[in-house]
Amino acid sequence: MAPTFVHPGFEKYAFEEIPTDEEMFLMDEVWLNEYEQYLVSRFEGGGFKSIGYVSYAAKRSSTESAVELSWYPNTNTRFHEVVVSLPREMFVACVSCARYDDTLRVFVRSGWFKNLYLRAHSIFALVDAIGVKDALRRNSLTREKLVLLRDRIDGVAKEYPAVSFISFADSLLLKSNWSAGMRDSHIKYNYAPETFIRLISEIQSIYRDVLGLDIYAVLTQGSNEYYDDPLLHVSATKNHICLNSLGLPFAQLKSIEEAARAAIARGEHRPAELYMDENLFHSLNFVLDFQKDSCGTHAYRAPLSDVDGLYYFANCREMLAALQS
Repeated sequence: MAPTFVHPGFEKYAFEEIPTDEEMFLMDEVWLNEYEQYLVSRFEGGGFKSIGYVSYAAKRSSTESAVELSWYPNTNTRFHEVVVSLPREMFVACVSCARYDDTLRVFVRSGWFKNLYLRAHSIFALVDAIGVKDALRRNSLTREKLVLLRDRIDGVAKEYPAVSFISFADSLLLKSNWSAGMRDSHIKYNYAPETFIRLISEIQSIYRDVLGLDIYAVLTQGSNEYYDDPLLHVSATKNHICLNSLGLPFAQLKSIEEAARAAIARGEHRPAELYMDENLFHSLNFVLDFQKDSCGTHAYRAPLSDVDGLYYFANCREMLAALQS
């Protein structure tokens, strides 16, 4: 294969030289030769034309084996950012052209590029009841109440078949899959985090009604390594349940929860009903006059990431009122 982008009009970058915090276009390697030929023709006086399909991204950090990217599957109907990892072996080329002020292009292996759009990604939530220890001391968590709680959660789960529910009476793990979808495929963009916000509000009402307890919830969203599997795996013997996910998202949920507890103890903010990582928060469709800054932000360390994240906290009722219907 002939060397690519040897013309002096190109600025070419090795994998470890990909610029950080600079807008880039991810492109399938199938467009590499056509893109190179097009720009060479422009250097020689040819006209402009659009080549291939692009995906918006920006580099956040890197290691020897992978680059951590902010990937933007949707910037038209919402601001949707997802953190993904580009392994070195999936990288093909990185090039820019200052002469025509062309956006940095990162060409990647076809399979990896298509997988971004066609695989299942997930939203995760951890819901926890407040004041359980005091309720146990008062002996107010009777078997009858806990069975009724379980039955009420069954009823909610029936209304939300696209969400998996794992309950422990005083807490819940929730998971829902979504896909970015791709042109010319049967898979369409179906990311709808607002459903989770409304679902948590319903769960709040159930806990208050049945147990007399409030709840708080922590939410995040990201990649799911079980690409094509359903929400849950239940073994044939019914005694093994797998959420079809690595533990990383749950480690992230716990990191946000621990950061919130520490911040509350230090008096940095009051307890809130809802905590979420910044990417999910910014992806929500709010009414135009909603002031996101009013929710406040606090730093936390995301597991397995070299980048400091932020979690947003907000009053659930206020957010419900501010979400677009």
